Formats: sequence, structure tokens, C-alpha cells
Amino acid sequence: MSTAQGRGTHAKAILGPELYAKLENTHVLLVGAGGIGCELLKNIVLTGFGRITLLDLDTIDLSNLNRQFLFRKKDVKQSKALVAAQTASAFNPNVKITPIHDNIKEPQYDIPWFQQFDLVLNALDNLDARRHVNRMCMAGNVPLVESGTAGYLGQVQPLLKDRTECFDCIPKPTPKTFPVCTIRSTPSQPIHCIVWSKSYLMGQLFGEDEDADAGGELDAAEKEGENAQEIDALRKEATAFKAVRDALRSPTNQDAAHLVFQKVFNADIKNLLSMSDMWKSRSPPIPLDFEGIMNGSFVLRQGANADASTSKLPEAALKDQRTLTLKDNVSLFIESTNRLADRLRNGEDTISFDKDDDDTLDFVTAASNLRSSAYGIETKTRWEVKEMAGNIIPAIATTNAIVSGLIVLQALQLLRKSYDKLRNVHLQFKPAVPLSTISLSLPNPQCGVCRDTYTVLRCDPARATLGEVVKGLLGEDEREVSVYEGQRVLSDPDWDDNNERTLESLSVTRGKFLAIVDEDGELTTLSVGIALLPDDHPADAPPFILPSPLPQPARRVKPPPPAPETPHKANGNGKRLLPVELDDGVIDMAPTPKKPKRNGLAPASVPNGPVSVGTKRKATGREGEEDKSSPSKKRRLEEEGLVVMDGVDDKLEEEPDFILIDD
Repeated sequence: MSTAQGRGTHAKAILGPELYAKLENTHVLLVGAGGIGCELLKNIVLTGFGRITLLDLDTIDLSNLNRQFLFRKKDVKQSKALVAAQTASAFNPNVKITPIHDNIKEPQYDIPWFQQFDLVLNALDNLDARRHVNRMCMAGNVPLVESGTAGYLGQVQPLLKDRTECFDCIPKPTPKTFPVCTIRSTPSQPIHCIVWSKSYLMGQLFGEDEDADAGGELDAAEKEGENAQEIDALRKEATAFKAVRDALRSPTNQDAAHLVFQKVFNADIKNLLSMSDMWKSRSPPIPLDFEGIMNGSFVLRQGANADASTSKLPEAALKDQRTLTLKDNVSLFIESTNRLADRLRNGEDTISFDKDDDDTLDFVTAASNLRSSAYGIETKTRWEVKEMAGNIIPAIATTNAIVSGLIVLQALQLLRKSYDKLRNVHLQFKPAVPLSTISLSLPNPQCGVCRDTYTVLRCDPARATLGEVVKGLLGEDEREVSVYEGQRVLSDPDWDDNNERTLESLSVTRGKFLAIVDEDGELTTLSVGIALLPDDHPADAPPFILPSPLPQPARRVKPPPPAPETPHKANGNGKRLLPVELDDGVIDMAPTPKKPKRNGLAPASVPNGPVSVGTKRKATGREGEEDKSSPSKKRRLEEEGLVVMDGVDDKLEEEPDFILIDD
């Protein structure tokens, strides 16, 4: 038996000849060639999937090599997709792998492009990209297997339009944010200082000149009620950054790093200290003295760990795990700032933080530790800063391998169309039960992604107008609709100024969606994916091709009514209130009076008639007969302390105070 024939012997025996033969012609899109992607590519190549398109935007970094085994040190800085495809092709020469070094969100990857695949496998670590792929698969009705890992934890989730919930059926938690004044004026945790260094200081010094945008951010913070005096100081601080930015970009200024230090860690802190109200209930920061730190005469607050002269780890320890002294941080800040300034002078327009960029990581480490020292906050090692600034959860090769195998198992169930055997699979940090499976849930009726009605409109955006496109898609349906693209309103029943404009002039081009929303909310949203006309479309033909038949949005499932709330207690003793009319005609609320007792005896039944509060008497019906028609109702009224009178002329046996409810 030849090597080529023997390669698939075991897979054929396990899968059966019918399914194994189907794999050869199955076209799979694998999005992502990182930790999961490398393992998954190896698995589907060895399983026998015949046609694989591998797409990834990233390049190989040195830190990838401990778990992404398709790469070698010689491949650093090269495309992950290209190198992974080249390496994996040797595992099975019968498989055709097409690598693409690109962003999956580019417009050419539209609905028709996704529809060429039999199966899509996600190996992404980016929430925005995962949501995009989910929507494209829902729109194109292409089966998707979603996956993810976090340390020892992992999950695999098969997604199928109209049969299972989609990735967006359950809202995802939003990343934690911090108030702008906490980050920029009153940090209290190491993460506050790290976010400040990475997102604010890096951008102010080495990013685009965003003074106008910074002003808008501060305006918004002021509207939200943050300290007005503090915000005014921050505005002055933003203006002062201009001179420092110019110094960093000037080829003749060799003292720019020192200027940055003096402004950020001395002058700005002194400016904040001038606002005494800010420090009434918190410990004020200490301005850092550059010369004093370098010559050893500067002393921080007693007990601050930042002025320690020794590291917690021995000198032989890894560089990234050493605890830096205050002087170490100052030296690192000056060195990294000078390196970044040289990059600007050599032609780089802007520099942003990248956890794998040593210059930016050194800068953020030093800047955040210096700020922590000034505010009396614990400092962090370079490795800890990298984890926190890069939002890194340690990646474990074994977890990636297990999840990749589970993805293939779910993919095979999709190809078999064994939908009843599909499962959400969770990898848990529980040695006794490392894997758990959950039956798939049905789509969320209120989901704004998979519950839309999708269609494709092939058109020439430069010639097709918004009005004729919407009219063509609705056909004879004359209901009132609004039209959106993303968050932009393009038209509504009271505003049709854009109807004569072309889609291109409205920036509605290939890969984007038009959302046609029913104004009455009775029908689901019609999401129209824009695609290009076929190459053979006649030039004198209409500028778009309507789908046939026209899409018919389904009736929207109304959300269930909210459960009735428990009435609020009106007073501390838990009694409900009865209306009381005061002398001036105002209706006041009073607690229900206590149930009166007669001679210590329990009250009798409640008769029919007008309701008053007073002494109970025996309930009688007509002709003096005892009324037993509704004992449960009488009991409830009695428990409320109410008496039902037989008529308006009926007299109470006693004359207590009472409130006449029905006069």
C-alpha cells in the first residue's frame, strides 16, 4: 500500500467510507492560524478535508513559538496563514490549502464569498471578528463551529441558522472601563496606572494629535457630573502636551525624554496638588524629582515599595520577572522614550502599544510604575504589566489541542446532518469531569442577528439608488419602513431626502448591510447584504438584480410581558394603604386599620353590600339567611379588616370609626 493510500486508512475505518469520501470534496474556511488554528489545521488536514481556505491577518511573533508548533524561529515576522499552510501541506499532499493574509472583515469577503464554503471553523481571539463571522454565516446559512480557550478552560459551540442559537443570541460581557478622572487624576490600583500609560500617555506622546478628541472626551465627562475643576486642569494639561510632542519629533532636541518626565511626573502632579479639595479624603500623590532619584537623595513616602533598592528575585532571574527599583524605572523610562522618539524621527507617523513591541512595553512598564510610585500604589514587574496591558490569559497548548479535536468532532456531525447529536462542549478545570456537554438551545426570538431575514442584492452601488432598491425589495408591500446602515439612519417615513442618492454616495457598498425595519414592529428586520453584479451583467440592464422570490420577513415574536411586580410596602409595619380624603379635598394614603375584635372573639363572616371598615357582624343574605355563597371571598375581605354591609341603611352593631369606600 502506498503512503498516500495508507494515510487515510484509519480515518476511513473510523468515519465509514461514505463520510470519508465526502470529506474530499468538502470546502472548509478556517479563520485564524494562532493557538487553536494551528492545531485545528493539522487535525482537518490529517482527517482528510480536501479543500481548505486558511485566513489570518497576523504575523508570527517570537512569543507564539511555545504553542503554535507549525512555526519556527526563522518564520518570525512572516504571515501566519502562509507559513501554516506551507507547513501543514506536507502532512497530507492530497489536501489543497489556500492561504490568505488578510482581515476577514474586508468588503470582498461578502455573503456570496462565504456561501462557497460547506463549513466555517472559527479559531479567533477577537470578539468583534467572531461576531462578524457569526453574522456572515447566519446571513449565508453556512454552518459554523465557534470555539475559544482561556487558560485551562475551553468551549466548542456548533451554530446553525434556525436550528441553534447564534453567537449573539446571548449578550457578551463588555470590557471593563474606568472613569476618565480616575485614570487621569486619582488612580488607586495598578491597572489604573497601566491603562493610563497604555491608552492615554502613549497616545498623547506618540499617537495622532487628538487634542480636539480629548476635549470632546472631557466635555462628555463633565456632562456626566465628574469634577469640573479637575476637568479644567486636565484641559490645561492636554494643551501643554503640544510642546512635549514637538520636542519628541524634533531631530535637534536630545533632551526630550527628560522634558516628558518633568512634565508628566513633576509639573502635572504639582498642578493636581493645587486642587486641595481632591485630596481631602485620599492620600495625595508625590511629585517625582528626577535629579534626586538618580543621585539617591529622593525618598518617597515611608513604606512605599517603589524605592526598594533590591529586587525580590535574584539577579539570575528572568529580566521580565525582576522587581524594578524607582531608579530602574526612571532609567527605563528615559531609554524607552528615546528609542520611541528615534522611531518617530526616522519616519514612523504614529506608534501604538503592542505587547510584543519591546519599546512600547518598556515605556508602559516604566511609566505605569513611576505613576504608581507617585500615588503610593504597588508596582508591577515587566511580565505582570505585559499580562495586564495586553489582556493576556496564559495560553496552554494542551487546551488548544483538546478544543481543536472537539471542533473536528462537531464539524463531522454537521457534515452528517446529525443535528440531534450536536452539542456545546465545555472543557472545565475539574479533574473528575474535565468535559461537559450541553444540548443546543433554540435561537433567541429577540436576537438582532439570527432572527433577521437575510437576502443578497447584487448591484452596482454607483448607479443603484436607495429609493429604487428599497421599493424593489418590498415589491407590492406598501408598509412603512425605515432604512439603516449600521447605526446610520438613511431614510424613514417622514424623511426621504436620500432616496434619490446612489448607494455608493451613501457609503453602502460591497460587504455592507442595508437594514429595512418595519415601522410597526410587526415583522422582522430585512437585512440586505450588498454584493457586486456578475461580470457578464449587461451594461444597459438595470443596476441591480433582485432576489427571486422576494424575501418575506416573518412575523416578529413579541417578548413576553414582564412579570407583575410585588406592590411596594407603604410603611415600616408592612400595612397596605387605603385612600383617605382630607378636609381640603386631597387624597392621602393611610395604613389599613387593624381588624377589630368583639370581646376577644374572632370576627364573623362578611356580608354582601357596601364596604366599610368597622366591627364585624354575622354575614346574612336575603330574608335573614346566612350567606354561604362565597366563603373564600368573604374570608379574604375579612382578613383585610373590611365589612360588607347589606345596604345603605344597614346599621353597625357598634359605632366605631370607619371609612366608607362605596357611597
